[in-house]
Amino acid sequence: MNTTTSPMQYLDKAMNALHDMGLVPSGNDDEAAPIMALLNLISDLDQDRVAAIARTLDKSSLFNDVVREQVQAMEIGERYEEITNSFNSIREDSKKMVEQIEDGHLDTFERVSNVWMKVTRGDIASRFEKIKDTYLDVTSSTNEQIQRENKILEAYQDFRGALKESEVLALEVLNQAQAHLDTAKQVLAEAMQTVESYGGDDMAERARLEMARDEKVRRLQMEDKRYQITKDLSDNLTVGYNTSEVIMARLLQTTTAKERVYAQAVSFFGTNEVVLTALSASFTGLFGLHEGTQTIEAMKEGVSKSLEDLADIGGKVQDAAIKAGYGPTVRAESVKKLVDSVVNWQTRSHEIIAEMRQLATQNANEIRDAVEDGKRQLARLAEEGKGLALELNA
Repeated sequence: MNTTTSPMQYLDKAMNALHDMGLVPSGNDDEAAPIMALLNLISDLDQDRVAAIARTLDKSSLFNDVVREQVQAMEIGERYEEITNSFNSIREDSKKMVEQIEDGHLDTFERVSNVWMKVTRGDIASRFEKIKDTYLDVTSSTNEQIQRENKILEAYQDFRGALKESEVLALEVLNQAQAHLDTAKQVLAEAMQTVESYGGDDMAERARLEMARDEKVRRLQMEDKRYQITKDLSDNLTVGYNTSEVIMARLLQTTTAKERVYAQAVSFFGTNEVVLTALSASFTGLFGLHEGTQTIEAMKEGVSKSLEDLADIGGKVQDAAIKAGYGPTVRAESVKKLVDSVVNWQTRSHEIIAEMRQLATQNANEIRDAVEDGKRQLARLAEEGKGLALELNA
């Protein structure tokens, strides 16, 4: 029927958008929503309208989950904090540089700190480049998120169009349920009137009339139950659509604000990149100036101390050279010591010669006396016949 065409068009458009973004989970069509059981109870009131409502509500949880998950996942993260930290590190290192040159020299700790700074945080130019890269990453992510969020919200708006049409259909079904309920009430009233007006004595007939009345009561109860289900359905569709209207308005405001921030960021960087370049060049120049200043100071200090050392050492070396060039060669006391040694040795040698000559004569005499004494003793022994005759003559 014609009244069911619009909600199906809205729903099909919304589902196609989710399929295009790959946000429809596999197996979702096999899971029926709990409300389907209630809709089956009222389906015979108007099968086409109830089927259209059922199809829309069956996808309600899917769309709500998609919006919650996807919008929640669209966060920039903490990359803006990285930009802030990079700027802070540049300013802090620049201040340290000024503090280092206040005392006129760099100690070992300060030199090590500067090397560590470059190793861990990089030089100024690289940090400004990192700021630029981070900004470009953030704006690219923001743009992608805005585009994706707009597609999701547009699909959700289409779904809410189907939801609104379902509300219309539910109200139409409610009118039919109201008509069925009124008819059931009228039929019950007539059945009750028949029972009350029966004046016969046939108890079987009275029982048949009472049974017919009870059936009408049961029918009324069923129609009242279907009416209440239909009324709850239409009421909740009305409440849900109108309440979500306000919430969606707030979400659209958030999206609009995000788009404005993105546009401002792109505009700012596009027109102020030259400022970042100038800052990078200036801070890099300051660090270069700092290094150049320390280099020339080191050179001046080195030359000055070298001149002082040259004055001290050079004078001593030159004095020694003059003394060596113009002074005496062999020292007189050395020659005198050698002469004394020669004279002393010569004198001592005569004394030793005289002494040795005397000792030699004395030794010869002692040997001669000893031999002669031995010969005499052997001669006496031979004379007395107490020993062999020995030829002792030389």
